[in-house]
Amino acid sequence: MTSSSVFSALAPYGWDEAWADTFAPYDTEGLLPGRVLRVDRGQCDVVTADGVLRADTAFVTPHDPMRVVCTGDWVAVEPGGNPRYVRAYLPRRTAFVRSTSSKRSEGQILAANVDHAIVAVSLAAELDLGRIERFLALAWESGAQPLVVLTKADLVPDAVTRAHLVQDVELSAPGVTVLTVSAVDGDGLDLLRAAVGDGTSVLLGQSGAGKSTLANALVGADVMDVKATRDVDGKGRHTTTTRNLLALPGGGVLIDTPGLRGVGLWDAESGVGQVFSEIEDLAQRCRFHDCAHGAEPGCAVLAAVDAGELQVRRLESYRKLIRENRWIVAKTDARARAELRRDWKRKGAEGRAAMELKRGRHN
Repeated sequence: MTSSSVFSALAPYGWDEAWADTFAPYDTEGLLPGRVLRVDRGQCDVVTADGVLRADTAFVTPHDPMRVVCTGDWVAVEPGGNPRYVRAYLPRRTAFVRSTSSKRSEGQILAANVDHAIVAVSLAAELDLGRIERFLALAWESGAQPLVVLTKADLVPDAVTRAHLVQDVELSAPGVTVLTVSAVDGDGLDLLRAAVGDGTSVLLGQSGAGKSTLANALVGADVMDVKATRDVDGKGRHTTTTRNLLALPGGGVLIDTPGLRGVGLWDAESGVGQVFSEIEDLAQRCRFHDCAHGAEPGCAVLAAVDAGELQVRRLESYRKLIRENRWIVAKTDARARAELRRDWKRKGAEGRAAMELKRGRHN
């Protein structure tokens, strides 16, 4: 098969000259390039110039869960065989990773080679700004450009109320576009199609956020199963159980994901800093370079809170995510663990010294 025919077949899925150059060594071995559409139970569906093939991932599945084949990977697959095997995956440009709930604190890769991370949030339920910030931190850390989509906008017909909700999200998502969309009446879909019409997008959010309905609207067909949302809390059952990669008719690629109950950070320090950029900027003006923004004198962050320029909720959310990220890093990095222990000891000593000073003044 000629390179031009390979390009013709795989271009809708994101194949380009750079991927072709990276794949060149495998091409000499007679392997086929393809992109993983979905993975389940050690096997995956791979779209190639020969069509969609079913392949076994056992050959490239190590003990490290961060290096398993995942949806969005570009792979080298055998042209034949029973079973057929994926022989390798190409180095990832980006990767969306969260921490698992296991006691080993491993990272779990959700999608690879993603350009846009769409955080879907339902307007049918009360906004959880902290969860949005958490999703955005992971999105920024992955290397993708985040986008917040407020779904089910038809359930908030009052324009003023809807504008206030958008403003609340925008304040929690600096540098991120926020769109309101209704898959029922099509409101906002054109803007969303334009935003995801180039590159690969991953669709993230809780169950009941309307991700599958949104995916169907973007694809223009009922490719994803949709179940009714509970009226009590606006949540839904998991309708998507695997991550699925879909080529969009207007250009671009979409990866739909199951609803995520837990969204643990995974070494996302820079992502957290991006989400809370105003706090990071203020911290540069603190008297002490290692200011924890707790009770230190000359803290520019606390001064901004006192002046009403920074929301207390934002600062508390920032502290929470920073603590969580440092904890997960410390559990997987011996050096970070040692630094964290030293920091704990230092703060403990400072606290004891402050208490002794207070007692001395009292006496």
